[in-house]
Amino acid sequence: MRKEEFISHNQAQTEDIGARLAQALTGGEVLALYGGLGAGKTAFTRGLARGLGITRQVTSPTFTLLHQYKGRLALNHFDVYRLSSVEEAEDIGIDEIMEADGVTVIEWPERVEELLDDRTIVIKIEGSGDEPRVLTVLWP
Repeated sequence: MRKEEFISHNQAQTEDIGARLAQALTGGEVLALYGGLGAGKTAFTRGLARGLGITRQVTSPTFTLLHQYKGRLALNHFDVYRLSSVEEAEDIGIDEIMEADGVTVIEWPERVEELLDDRTIVIKIEGSGDEPRVLTVLWP
């Protein structure tokens, strides 16, 4: 497992880190985004989308659970915070989408960890409020 760390002092830098990481993706990847409320998970995903050539506005799918975007690679953006079980996640087809050729981003992956495997790219975002963010990327 390879580890990279980045420091972000603002939302634009968090987005830039996501855009840079997108350049390494070839399709079929699952990214598990860990971080508290307001840590920058959606900002990171916005940058990732930009790096994949997606021009649509990227917002958190908190209430819809999934937003899908088309770019160089398809982006499947899940926010599973409101799910209460892995079974609920399976009912909405998360496991099938994770196996697709696009890139799947999961916010609040703690809720579905048993669906993740050793190929998952783990991204931990630490920091809150006006603090700088530390983004740790664990590549499989």
